[in-house]
Amino acid sequence: MPNSRSAKKRLRQNIVQRQRNRSVKSTIRTQLRKVREALTAGDLEKGEQEYRLAAVQLDRAASSKVIHPNRAGRIKSRLQRHIKLVKQS
Repeated sequence: MPNSRSAKKRLRQNIVQRQRNRSVKSTIRTQLRKVREALTAGDLEKGEQEYRLAAVQLDRAASSKVIHPNRAGRIKSRLQRHIKLVKQS
């Protein structure tokens, strides 16, 4: 447990920030699931629409350091590859 005033404040701030980060990550995972479900169902138009929303959320999370920027790029790249495969078939 923290003893000094600054350490106690830091603990409070960390708790709040962790809740925010978990919320952002949760919404990203939900959006990615929507993209994947639309693509596996063969609904390309809906999949692309959901992908655009996911890309915005990923970029926003990466810019605020909730997730690493390279991870955001890697996820977007994999989704784009999935979309391309659905278009070909």
